[in-house]
Amino acid sequence: MKIAQIAPLMESVPPRLYGGTERVVSYLSEELVRQGHEVTLFASGDSVTSAHLMACTEQAIRLNPAIQDYIPYYMIMLDKLRRSAHLFDVLHFHIDAFHMPLFRDVAFKTLSTLHGRQDLPDLLPLYRAFSDMPLVSISDAQRQPIADANFVKTIHHGLPRDLLTPNYEPRGGYLAFLGRISHEKRPDRAIAIANATGLPLKIAAKVDKADEAYFREVIAPLLDRPGVQFVGEINDRDKTKFLGDALALLFPIDWPEPFGLVMIEAMACGTPVLGFRCGSVSEIIDDHLTGRVVATVDESIRVLPETIRLDRRAVRRRFEERFSAQRMATDYLNVYRGMSRRAKPVPVEINPALRLNVIALPRKNGIEHH
Repeated sequence: MKIAQIAPLMESVPPRLYGGTERVVSYLSEELVRQGHEVTLFASGDSVTSAHLMACTEQAIRLNPAIQDYIPYYMIMLDKLRRSAHLFDVLHFHIDAFHMPLFRDVAFKTLSTLHGRQDLPDLLPLYRAFSDMPLVSISDAQRQPIADANFVKTIHHGLPRDLLTPNYEPRGGYLAFLGRISHEKRPDRAIAIANATGLPLKIAAKVDKADEAYFREVIAPLLDRPGVQFVGEINDRDKTKFLGDALALLFPIDWPEPFGLVMIEAMACGTPVLGFRCGSVSEIIDDHLTGRVVATVDESIRVLPETIRLDRRAVRRRFEERFSAQRMATDYLNVYRGMSRRAKPVPVEINPALRLNVIALPRKNGIEHH
């Protein structure tokens, strides 16, 4: 199949550091290419891919201080795609709803994976207005606030099996927190759990500009506590050691998490996950097998010893069964093939009484003029 993958421009594909959506687009694109499909990736020019790269900005927007407004670059990307859309069997979008007004007339060949939270009040009218645009959710929990939107499937994310190496005998002796410093991710809860259990905590996290005040006012004062170490952002090369050496990953979120890629990254390393019962967490963690799902900090403290004792080989096996990039690509290919079988838009029949008379003129140089 000829497939266009349309990625966000905020980060490269894959991202240098933090960036969940761009990372998933990379894994999916690489696996589709590996399986023999013709993939074109619309992304920033500093992306690295086996697909054909259609660069829509020189570098990732977040890393370019000269860019003040990201919208013009998305408009440029969508114009490039619009002019080449006829070349593809599938247009797979990962950019929220930017594209919907421009590609509604070819809705039958579009697919939009929603990567963000969907409980915001203005989203339901949007999806109702574009009810002919097919959608994929990344968890069943994600779609609940907009349950009557045009979802065709839930497809969980996946990772390449050889991306992260499992560690069945961790020697780090610490708990891990990996992600983004924000109120929704609740690193303060992670610190409280670590302090109460007497275990060291390493925090590898990004601080966005929007969260600088939260970090400065709430989290920074907690970093002085014994056993708490702030590592900062890490890349994929560092994740195997960071997650693999950890006794467990703490995922103490306080928001409707759409998926939570870090949970399956930990599982790929054989590391069990202690997650709070919000959003997708209960879908991703197999309770008592790959981790524990809890509701409060007190419950976390009680079940953490059990979480640490879980069989790390079983954690890795479950990752391979549920969350490989190959499985993810297969799920998407099944949707793509269903799209190709879907009936194309039926041309509108013009009332015969309104038809214009067409006069055939003599041919000139083999061309018939009308």
